[in-house]
Amino acid sequence: MTRPFEFPPGAFRRADEEDDRLFYASARRVVHLDAPALAALTRVYGSLVPSNGCVLDLMASWRSHLPTSFTGTVIGLGMSRAEMLDNPRLAQAIVHDLNRDPHLPFADDAFDASLCAVSVQYLTRPVEVFREVGRTLRPGAPFIVSFSNRCFPEKAVAIWRVATEAQHVAIVTAYFAAAADGAAHGWGLLREQAFTPADGDPLRIVWGVKTVAADRPA
Repeated sequence: MTRPFEFPPGAFRRADEEDDRLFYASARRVVHLDAPALAALTRVYGSLVPSNGCVLDLMASWRSHLPTSFTGTVIGLGMSRAEMLDNPRLAQAIVHDLNRDPHLPFADDAFDASLCAVSVQYLTRPVEVFREVGRTLRPGAPFIVSFSNRCFPEKAVAIWRVATEAQHVAIVTAYFAAAADGAAHGWGLLREQAFTPADGDPLRIVWGVKTVAADRPA
């Protein structure tokens, strides 16, 4: 029997533990990526996200970075209603604090893809959130997590702040692995892609495809 995945004590503490609703009360409308990195992210979305699917934009903000060829539906779940209302891609904007309640207010097998752009570093209960994302994805659907070397440091969790860029990939991969422990679904085809220009913002993307029990190796 394998042991449950464990993270070190204090891994998910933050420098600013004040209520997140206060921090996000004012719309910021910033991105933690420059134009070339955003273009790279859009290309990855174009290759992985079904062009007419139903997509969950997790921790959504004022842009979703999907390609112009995408004609499906995007449901946004985030902390700032003002930012999400500025997002022309969103068919629906749901204000929800995942650090207070990691349960997603959606049915099982509801989405064809889920996106989490440059926000995973703020999750204080990431394993629960990743498990919920898996529940709400259809089998074979991807969960695409992207991140850079920029963030709001006061709200990033401790394990993220002390890690290198390469270690950030390992952290997100560990979230996927821990979320599969004891769950009805797993994550297959786990992949990582790096965009590291000589002059510009680095971008790393980790994604997994939802599998169900029948798809797992014996």
